[in-house]
This record gives sequence, C-alpha cells and structure tokens, in this order.
Amino acid sequence: MPELPEVQALTEFLDGRARGLNVERCELAAIAALKTFDPPIEALVGRAVISFSRRGKYVCADLDRLWLVVHLARGGWVKWSETLPSARARPGRSPLALRLGFSDRSGMDITEMGTEKRLAIWVVRDPSDIEGIRTLGPDPLDPAFDVRALEGALATASGTIKNALVKQSVIAGVGNAYSDEALHVAKLSPFKPAAKLDAEEVARLHSALVGVMREASERIRGMTAGELKGDKKRSMRVHGRTGEACPVCGDVIREVSYSTKSLQYCATCQTGGKALADRRLSRLLK
Repeated sequence: MPELPEVQALTEFLDGRARGLNVERCELAAIAALKTFDPPIEALVGRAVISFSRRGKYVCADLDRLWLVVHLARGGWVKWSETLPSARARPGRSPLALRLGFSDRSGMDITEMGTEKRLAIWVVRDPSDIEGIRTLGPDPLDPAFDVRALEGALATASGTIKNALVKQSVIAGVGNAYSDEALHVAKLSPFKPAAKLDAEEVARLHSALVGVMREASERIRGMTAGELKGDKKRSMRVHGRTGEACPVCGDVIREVSYSTKSLQYCATCQTGGKALADRRLSRLLK
C-alpha cells in the first residue's frame, strides 16, 4: 500500500510533469471507483492543472476550481506515459480505473491490482468535502508535528500503539509498513496500549516516526512514478522481512498474521525477547 513517502514523491513527480497542462481526456474505466456524481467527472476536461499535492495518503489534483482526489488503497498506483495510447479506456477487467490525458499528449493511468477494489476517486470543489480528508490527524512531515502534537494525538487513541499509528484520524499518512519500521526504531512493542506510553516512550516514538518518514521521503524524492513502487520493499528494516535477521541485533524477525495483513517485529529489540501471539493462530485454537 502506498503510504506518506510514496504518495509525497508521486505527487511531486506529477506536479513537476503536469503543472500548467490542460486536461484533454478523462476516461473512467472502473465505474465503482468514482464516489461522487456532482460535479461530473467529465467536467475536468478542458481545465488547467494548477498543482498536484498530498493530504495524508490522498493524491489531490487542483484542476482550476475543481479537485480530482484519489486514494490508492492497497493495490492502486499511477502509471505515467509520455504518449498515451489513442484508444479510449473502457470499463472491463483490466487494472485501469481512470485515464487522464494532457495537452502535450502525455497522460496518467490510475490502476488497481488485486481483487479488493478499494481504490476511490472523487471530483469535488474542495478536498475538505471528503470526510476522510476532513478528519485527518496531524501529518508527520508537518513542521508543527512536535512531541506535544504526537502526545495529544495519542491521548484519546484506543487500542494498541500499532492500531493508533495506522488510524488516519490519529496520524495522517502512516500505514502498515512504516508503522512497523517506526516501532522497531523506537524499540516499542506493537501491542503496547497507545494510552499507556510514558513521556520518554512518546519522545522516542516521535523521533523514530519523523525520522523514518523523512528518510524515506528524502531517499525517493526525484524518482519517477515507475521507479517509486519497487523502492519501498527494498528499503524496509523489518516490515516484510519475516525470518530474516534483525539489522540491529541479529535476532530473527517475527510476524503476527491477521486475516488480510501481517505485522513484523524484532522480539529482542521491541518486546524484551517475548514472542507475540499470532492472531490468526490464536483464533483457530479458541
């Protein structure tokens, strides 16, 4: 799933490439992905690209008083073409959800792989019209995101620190992968209750979270849309590394599996050597 660093780099790439061009083609191929009907998506044709920007994990395109907003969900991405195919995009079984063509014949295909089909597209007059954007928590790359801001965000969070980090109304832009990475750097168990972190642990988590997000964002800045997707997996310390050696202590990286996702951690670094119960296995044994 694209998270804050990938979406930030993607919007910077799109802004640098499409800013100032006019939209000449707008072809919806996944009708269920469009979550709005007024204004109609066809109203984007003829409008100038003012900018691309990011809010949390949302890609936001300012198209001259209308906004195209996309949430890429787990399987979504953007494919950029210097010259788009002349054939119109049509609804069907392909991964294509939406095609935009610009006045210099370049364009972008918004695609979604897999069967979940959770990618979402909105056409709105203001991004804050979308509830998910309106209720976003503080952004880790915002200069105002200090230790007190994190402490305030976690103060009312229920459940584990892992769940709090990936809940967008608590912290914007963090997902499954970078929450694993930040918790590993902060040496915190993913199952520790969010409300029970002491002041020193909050400070540690703040430093880890901001550091992980900044490092990833700076590393991939300037990459093209096609280059970004492969970088994330290669750069992970613990996420997606089950069975490999922890880069800090050498212990084996362990996994907790759920029905549709998993988390990874190092027991030596994060849980005092205690292996966490696998949630999927625990349910089977009940």
